[in-house]
Amino acid sequence: MDTTDRPIDAPDAQRRQLLATAAGVTGGLALAAAAYPLVVSLAPSERAKAAGSPVEMEISTLAEGALHTIEWRGKPVWVLRRSAAMLARLQSERALLVDPDSGIAQQPAYAKNATRARREDLFVAIGLCTHLGCIPGFYPRPDSLQRGWPGGFYCPCHGSKFDLAGRVYRGSPAPSNLVVPPYRIEGVNRLVVGSDSAGAA
Repeated sequence: MDTTDRPIDAPDAQRRQLLATAAGVTGGLALAAAAYPLVVSLAPSERAKAAGSPVEMEISTLAEGALHTIEWRGKPVWVLRRSAAMLARLQSERALLVDPDSGIAQQPAYAKNATRARREDLFVAIGLCTHLGCIPGFYPRPDSLQRGWPGGFYCPCHGSKFDLAGRVYRGSPAPSNLVVPPYRIEGVNRLVVGSDSAGAA
């Protein structure tokens, strides 16, 4: 019996349409399920989020003349409690510095002063040389590095020198002062790095 010209029964057409819709929905769900792990993996992890968050430090126990290092965004941040003698020496070498008045924007506006700090006794800086990102050593005592050395930071990789406010000496490979990150001081003794009055960095 020839059925080539026979019209398709309405129930068959509806069934085919239902099966096609079900197959499409099932395929879409399968695709979404397969893509979910990929989408989740692209989102920043909790560890990554925490790495960018502000970090806090209690500074009441930081002795005068001591340097403490904390980590913020995977970088070492120095916190130095400067003594009166250290602060006095900051003015003695101005003529030997590349940028004694912090004209280059390596710090927030509140740290663009003679001590490069919110509070003159507390120096906060990212502990990476501005030449190639090496970590300088801390030589706080006069003459501890060489005769006539007033105290500061020295990068042994290529010889860059910085004073106790992170200002670079002339003749150093480093082109600019150490970077001062955004920070604030809560009360008297709590330092928050990565956030200031303008909010989180």
